[in-house]
Amino acid sequence: MSDRPPKRRPFQRKWAAKKKRPVLAKNAGKGWDPVAAWYDQLVGKKGSDYHRHVVLPAAIEMIGNVRGARVLDLCCGQGVFVPLLLDAGAKEVVGVDASPRLIDSATERFTDEPRVRMLVADACLDGDWADGSFDAAVSLMAVHDVPDLPAMCHNMAAALRPGGRFVAIFMHPCFRIPRQTHWGWDEGRKLQYRRVDRYGVDLEIPIVTHPGKGGGSETIFYHRPLGEVLTAFGAEGLAISETRELMSHRRSQAGGARSKGEHRAAREFPMFLAIAGTRLSPT
Repeated sequence: MSDRPPKRRPFQRKWAAKKKRPVLAKNAGKGWDPVAAWYDQLVGKKGSDYHRHVVLPAAIEMIGNVRGARVLDLCCGQGVFVPLLLDAGAKEVVGVDASPRLIDSATERFTDEPRVRMLVADACLDGDWADGSFDAAVSLMAVHDVPDLPAMCHNMAAALRPGGRFVAIFMHPCFRIPRQTHWGWDEGRKLQYRRVDRYGVDLEIPIVTHPGKGGGSETIFYHRPLGEVLTAFGAEGLAISETRELMSHRRSQAGGARSKGEHRAAREFPMFLAIAGTRLSPT
């Protein structure tokens, strides 16, 4: 028996390889291209209400100092986070998204900004952009939109230099599952509660982009239990060092019969989960 220490291997996707690969949704090839116009109008230049008040402030705080850094915006959409990165002093921001139409919108918005480059590429597929040259990477509101989360995490890790920082913010998988989580009211206790009908299995949930108007396109929401999401990051050497559960900033009108219970629930049940950490050095 050899007395030499065992050879260490770089991070491998053992966990991901054991999972059955998902069947890609009908829109997966071009990401959100079929609903790009709707999404661009919804988010706009400065972001939706939740972007402006919850998601973007948390992301820019958690990513830390990016002055002079190369930053990857993975699943960037129309580039709503890019201005905050530029204001923070990023040397270069590279946005990657599978939707040509959203990348066109982002390119148009930053056509006069030499520090910004936009690429049409699928975050779940290998690409030259994942070259280990980035100092930081962000992925906002995309974890639940990609059909192959381990592949996305693999590419995020491959894009970062060892020690590079990452941030991902997404719908909270414990409390925000479309069609499977709901608000309820307990009249006896005068409180609003959160009901969870399903949680522990992977779900592909169609989301109609124009509810109530008829004829709307669909996107797919990919629910995964919390442990599965965190393992997808950790399996690629993306070590999580900070977690925040982000609450909604919205409140019902004060003085209503249920306002006290509703306000309490808004402070108790998070809407988004934010994680941040660093890419470990392969050993």
